[in-house]
Amino acid sequence: MCLRLGVDAEGARLMRLRSNAVFKLRGDMVVRIATAPDALTRLPVVLAVARWLADRGFPTVRPVDEIPGQPIVHAGRAVTFWRYVRARGRPTTHELGRVLRNLHREPVPPMALRHLTDPLAEVRHAVEHRAEVLTPAQRSWLSDRIEHLTGSWQALETGPPVLLHGDAWIDNLLRCQDGHVVLCDWDGVAVGPREWDLVHTYHGQRRFGLSGAEVDAFAHAYGSDLRRWPGYSTLMEVRDMYAVGIHIRNASGDPFSRQELPRRLDSLTRGDGHARWYMAATG
Repeated sequence: MCLRLGVDAEGARLMRLRSNAVFKLRGDMVVRIATAPDALTRLPVVLAVARWLADRGFPTVRPVDEIPGQPIVHAGRAVTFWRYVRARGRPTTHELGRVLRNLHREPVPPMALRHLTDPLAEVRHAVEHRAEVLTPAQRSWLSDRIEHLTGSWQALETGPPVLLHGDAWIDNLLRCQDGHVVLCDWDGVAVGPREWDLVHTYHGQRRFGLSGAEVDAFAHAYGSDLRRWPGYSTLMEVRDMYAVGIHIRNASGDPFSRQELPRRLDSLTRGDGHARWYMAATG
């Protein structure tokens, strides 16, 4: 495929393998190979939003516009090409808070964005269709819990809908060589309550090792603190369930998901809101 497009793929280096396989190509290009079954219908909007934001001067990664017809289907996978960001150091939660504050001030772009009305829809589907990675008791418990949390989500009083990144975790912020930061990985872009973008950082303290000081810096930069919102505890529970669903979907083919899923399920069923979870295999 790369040869047909005139792209040099010799020496391609795997950078990340999660929901997408991401390879660094020669020069300033990255190729992302999507694994999600809905990628082909979702990615045209992802590409369009990233271009629209970049044209407005928002700090984001940009698709390689010289390659037409994206996303490109190859071997049943949806493939996109993006400008490579030569990153330097780890961004801070303060920088993430500032970038999200500016994102949520942007108008909703003039394209057919999905609306985030049911954040647990994919988890529900995974529980129903990934029986091979769950026991009958786990499926029953998860189904009941998802139904309860969905009702709680629908009862939340959120602010007006905004443009959401959808996966506003610190790892999706990159610091360029000149020091400024850009947001990447727009696969979850949507219109919905700003609280969904904010909860990732607070959940990072709950499960993934972020410090209280880092969360305080994020809240200060954003200009408000989600912990003061009445729906905070409900949203954290919804986010917990969402983060388990990722590994239910991937456990059949991903060794790390098979390792991590039992840890997360055990935490949920025991009602342990502080057990440490992991983003990658530990030594």
